[in-house]
Amino acid sequence: MEDYRFYARALMGAKRRRGVFMQVLLIFAQQQLSDIVYVEVETEGQTLEKDQIFGTIEAVKTLSDLYMPISGEIVAFNKELIRKPEQINKAPYEAWILQIKPTHPEQWDELMSEEAYKLMTSD
Repeated sequence: MEDYRFYARALMGAKRRRGVFMQVLLIFAQQQLSDIVYVEVETEGQTLEKDQIFGTIEAVKTLSDLYMPISGEIVAFNKELIRKPEQINKAPYEAWILQIKPTHPEQWDELMSEEAYKLMTSD
């Protein structure tokens, strides 16, 4: 696994790439939600604070809010997910949801490590 950090509130992950964070839905979360049928992000171009809602994800079982793991500007939304939301189920670490240009890059260090995430999600 690449250098991912994890966000416990929403079971989201973030990958750092050239100063931009790629947000993904984690395997554990997508397994809890089941089949993803719709992803909505209407906040592209906006700057949001950590813990603010940036969109929603709909699954067969439920509708859930999506939360910012760090503060920053949403510079891109993966519009491919509008047509193919099931990509999150098929390849959750590759099917990024959005890209965030951080306003407080030090918040990266506040996110969980891979080891802490594995402990949290183990039975």
